[in-house]
Amino acid sequence: MAQLIMALSPLTALSPLDGRYHSKVAALSEYFSEFGLIRYRVKVEIEWLKAISAATQLTDIAALSTDSIKHLDDLARDFSIDDAESIKAIESRTNHDVKAIEYWLRERLAADPEAAAITRFIHFACTSEDINNLCHALMLRDSRQQLILPSIDKLTEKLRTLAHAYADIPMLSRTHGQSATPTTVGKEFANFVHRLRRQRERVAEVKLPAKINGAVGNYNAHLAAYPDFDWETLSRQFIESLDFEHNAYTTQIEPHDGIATLMDAYAGLNTVLIDLTRDIWSYISVGYFKQRVKENEVGSSTMPHKVNPIDFENAEGNLGLSNALLNHLSAKLPISRWQRDLTDSTVLRNMGTALGYAVLAYDSCMRGLEKLEADPSRLAEDLDDVWEILAEPIQTVMKRFGIDDAYEQLKALTRGKSGISKDALHAFIRELSIPDAEKDHLLSITPANYIGNAATLARRI
Repeated sequence: MAQLIMALSPLTALSPLDGRYHSKVAALSEYFSEFGLIRYRVKVEIEWLKAISAATQLTDIAALSTDSIKHLDDLARDFSIDDAESIKAIESRTNHDVKAIEYWLRERLAADPEAAAITRFIHFACTSEDINNLCHALMLRDSRQQLILPSIDKLTEKLRTLAHAYADIPMLSRTHGQSATPTTVGKEFANFVHRLRRQRERVAEVKLPAKINGAVGNYNAHLAAYPDFDWETLSRQFIESLDFEHNAYTTQIEPHDGIATLMDAYAGLNTVLIDLTRDIWSYISVGYFKQRVKENEVGSSTMPHKVNPIDFENAEGNLGLSNALLNHLSAKLPISRWQRDLTDSTVLRNMGTALGYAVLAYDSCMRGLEKLEADPSRLAEDLDDVWEILAEPIQTVMKRFGIDDAYEQLKALTRGKSGISKDALHAFIRELSIPDAEKDHLLSITPANYIGNAATLARRI
């Protein structure tokens, strides 16, 4: 059969992120696409040229005027798809992606006599990884601040809204899948709000190291050209001006420990959301939540009645895909043979894929939460069927008043016996050797009001 070559489109894309789900993750392309990488490379090369031209001790490199600096900044700010295509055309001849940036910049600066006079200092003393590691740091920093953390904040705020709205609605807990001490619907949402806030802080606090110190990290070429210049100080100042942490000890590559830490932090956040999606899926399956019906939507190709929890299922699946890649990135990137091998290069190009599945999952989770409605009558029905769960408060009060075998008495009365009636429990309470006021207190407890301070905790989040 002849091979069919199809033009790239949402229907022909190999990755679902570039096909079926493209509209939901398109914002990540600004940071992690080939265009994004090339644009960041242009920015870093320009910033390095500006930095060394401003170093007055480097007398062979003329300081740039305000107009020339503006020209350089405009090139970076206005970088376009056409510019990237021009660089790719150069790369097709050079077979080197970073060198193509250098040649393109020389061409673009040729008409500016001042800048043209120092174009030989573009990429000066740099290895490709001096540029690339800064690009990767910029990608991760910008996408984190401008896209991913805002998505998490929006999701967390939605959960907080649900925690407050359902703070007082009692719900049967299910420890080990069995009937257990009640909570409230809102308190269970509050638990996830608290966990996500902690994970979000962990993601936000990861500092990304960077380097610009030459072929194996020792400023060899720099010092060969200018042996008396303090290159390490300039390197530190340059890295910190871009808001990264200067790494003084590297091989040819920045060792990616910071990226690995960030990937691990993202995976931790995703794991909390996997837990959330599975819990909500289960609550929907037992009727604790309903899903608002969307007109014209089909739940099953053969069962017309179905309203499937597809948003939470999609979220769980994509969170799993994201974590598979994030965990690989975290485990692989800090490892490089000797002073450098290329196994990190292709792996780093998949950071956007890993985060794309995460962003897709956040969107699906948000869609699911927007449809969610608690069913108080179903929740109350379950609670009214499990009076045996009040064995806990009864035996605890009995212990307070000196009854040594309190636990054993309630175990004999209730363990493994579902459907213990309210009347049976109340008859037991009335026979207890405790003050009448305490009996009245125990008699007033029901599965629906035995919720501790769950409502307070839910409203406080």
